[in-house]
Amino acid sequence: MNITFVGGGNMACALIGGLLQQDYPAGQVQVVEIDSDARARIKQQLGVNAVAALPEGINGSNVIVLAVKPQQLSAVAGQLAPLLNGQLVISIAAGIRTSDLSRWLGDYGGIVRAMPNTPSLIRAGMTGLYALPTVNSQQKEEAANILSAVGSIIWVEQEVLLDAVTAVSGSGPAYIFYFIEAMQQAGTELGLTKEQAKLLTLQTFFGATQLASQSDEDVATLRSRVTSKGGTTEQALLSMEQDGVKNAIMRAMHVAYERAQQMGDELGGK
Repeated sequence: MNITFVGGGNMACALIGGLLQQDYPAGQVQVVEIDSDARARIKQQLGVNAVAALPEGINGSNVIVLAVKPQQLSAVAGQLAPLLNGQLVISIAAGIRTSDLSRWLGDYGGIVRAMPNTPSLIRAGMTGLYALPTVNSQQKEEAANILSAVGSIIWVEQEVLLDAVTAVSGSGPAYIFYFIEAMQQAGTELGLTKEQAKLLTLQTFFGATQLASQSDEDVATLRSRVTSKGGTTEQALLSMEQDGVKNAIMRAMHVAYERAQQMGDELGGK
């Protein structure tokens, strides 16, 4: 399976790096990147071929991964459309719906849309996937193999659910960083050094996530086990409830979902 990445940015390089770590042959991966400095960096760091021209780049490819900015995808699709000959097209461009991409590609049916998140850069990502009904089972397996090279994947049966994926895992790292930032700041206000507050906070997040992942109990039960009656944790959680923290987080995720839908309307109306 020869794979061409159109666009050589961070996410494309993360995917390529993940594939190479799984012993995928470098000779079967190619990148189309118009920036000459980026091409040179890709060749040096990843050891894969990088070219400037789209026709040369997709020659002999079975899978084409569109990893350009959403605002560039319509123009790239216009160049790509006459070159397609049954290849699987995977788009990781945020917000662009398959119906719009298919239209730009001349009503092409072999499209999978992927929504990876930034922890993919360290092979700890979470990606939501949606395939058009015309994508066959082998092509779905190929898409899954590529995206699972940088973390976990889930398939959704309705494309609108990718907007929910965006609200949960796509934007999710920022929510976590926001909470980490608040905990670290509070730690320093309580007298800890920045280094101490950082270590305590990050290890707490890491440990709690690992415990939640490995436990058979739900997170509400795990939370209750930490919350002793009349103790410090109970008082902290009561304070959060009084401040509406849980509702604020849930409301923010609904706003993210609505914005994802708006972006689909805006970006696809070209």
